[in-house]
Amino acid sequence: MATKIGVAFPDYIHFEKHRKPRNLEFEEKAPRNERTLLLLLIFIILTGVLFLRLLSLQVFKGSYFRELSDSNRTKTVLVHAPRGTIFDHNGTPLIYNIPGFRKIEGNKTKILDADAANELLAKGENNLEIDSLREYPYKEAFSHVLGFLGQISEDELKIPFFKDYNLTDLIGKEGIEREYEGILKGAEGKRLIEEDSTGREIRVLGQTEPIAGRDITLTLDLDLQLASFKAMEKVKKGAVVVSTPKGEILALLSKPSFDPNLFTLGEFYKTATTSGYQNVEEILGDFQNQPLLNRAIGGAYPPGSTFKIVTAASGLEGGIIDESYTVEDIGILRVGAFSFANWLYTGYGRTDGTLNIVSGIKRSNDIFFYKLAEKIGVDRLSETAEEFGLGGKLGIDLAGEAEGLVPTPQWKEENIGESWYLGDTYHYGIGQGFVLTTPLQVNAWTQAVVNKGVIYRPYILKNLGTKTFKKNLLNKENSDLIKQGMIESCATGGVAWPLFEFRVKNKNLPIDGKNFSEVPQSTTSAGFKDFRGVSVACKTGTAQHGGEETLPHAWITLLAPAYDPQIIVTVLAEESGEGSNVAAPIAKEILTAWFEKNE
Repeated sequence: MATKIGVAFPDYIHFEKHRKPRNLEFEEKAPRNERTLLLLLIFIILTGVLFLRLLSLQVFKGSYFRELSDSNRTKTVLVHAPRGTIFDHNGTPLIYNIPGFRKIEGNKTKILDADAANELLAKGENNLEIDSLREYPYKEAFSHVLGFLGQISEDELKIPFFKDYNLTDLIGKEGIEREYEGILKGAEGKRLIEEDSTGREIRVLGQTEPIAGRDITLTLDLDLQLASFKAMEKVKKGAVVVSTPKGEILALLSKPSFDPNLFTLGEFYKTATTSGYQNVEEILGDFQNQPLLNRAIGGAYPPGSTFKIVTAASGLEGGIIDESYTVEDIGILRVGAFSFANWLYTGYGRTDGTLNIVSGIKRSNDIFFYKLAEKIGVDRLSETAEEFGLGGKLGIDLAGEAEGLVPTPQWKEENIGESWYLGDTYHYGIGQGFVLTTPLQVNAWTQAVVNKGVIYRPYILKNLGTKTFKKNLLNKENSDLIKQGMIESCATGGVAWPLFEFRVKNKNLPIDGKNFSEVPQSTTSAGFKDFRGVSVACKTGTAQHGGEETLPHAWITLLAPAYDPQIIVTVLAEESGEGSNVAAPIAKEILTAWFEKNE
């Protein structure tokens, strides 16, 4: 314990009482007695002053000086609690807590790994706080979905949730780390230490142990996330969303990515990264590619032909068409001075003949959907789009979800200052023009086909469980028609050629003739009995944007196996080319990883 200021003098000062001298020589010694009395009076006054000073120091200001003395001899050091661990749905940890330190420099929190801290300690540094640093072993593969930590800002301190935080605290800045800050953050501990006059620690006087944050388990699948990251290796900008029909997110990826350890392991951390970002400044300063943007949920794009699923649903559910409705593909439609062609006619000079709803989806025929959109009308089409989740948030448990855009004649008048034309409706029907969606929204309306008109809220925290977002969007007959068109789109004669006769090596998949089928011996190696054909239902998209020199966005959204789906995969590759040529091979690689995982 710190030494208290002691008492400078005894508690009581005694003055001996002298006897009065005899007055035998009074007349003669009177002057001497007066001097003695004067000296005695001065002594009494000085003693009184000293006593009052001691009384002031010990009684009235004693606590102040004791506190001052204690603070000079003891110091309270924070011991930061380790955050909770984040697991994938199989119980595999996706992050680690490793020993480290913090150094507070003014209002700035500096993160130090053990090596950097030891160097400072060897030089006599005694102002370090014990911490557990956040390490992300899978680096770029999980950066957007898991997020990272960073020092709280002054603006964040104004948010009621952070009212008990200090300016030097670290918090989850993005992703799951931010969304579940209240669960993952623990309670800090304290060490009361005694120091000598040089600041060297003498001993620990007392300690309150920190309480670790709570662990959480996600719906994410580690292997599938890594497979998605590998499949997107050559894509500079884009996104992947993989979910179950009930809304569980199995994989969620955005490119460009970054190594989140750059934010959490200190300035001496050296990254071995495929993204090219070597430090935090490079990440924050790349305004062109925006690596911090989670494109899977926060990027809004024209959906291209994947939107034909919504257009088809609008026509069928509105009773505007049925399976007998047909359109003749004439290659190109002309409206005044404007022309609207089908991709097959533009690229190859050919037409698809007479088409119904199934063959229209199968061939992704623009002429069919131009005429269908005209028949539906912009108001009804926008109403359906909103019913399917466009123009609003789906409610995923991540910050940064974009709403997209559902255009209407009123919107165009207010924002562009022009009337709505028939050509706008044509473009709308094939997912071009003004409509904007997120990859998560495309994944959701694909889910509606699987669930016969039901969309479930997408979620990542496993304990959240299933919750209905929309229902009664499609009846069974209409969902079966749309799905049949998607099945044929992924089969010979369709457009998604990389998925024709899709097969995987996994003898454990049960052959039922619909979802999984035998593979002919002539088409495989000697181990043909280990292979299975997997039925897939898909819709590709090639979304034009920008000028003629800009490559289109490549899309695909699919479900597999087609008749009893396990997963829904949506892929976007920005400015990369056609959906069938770019996005479909990526989706195929993801499907292969999923269906071969238990081989």
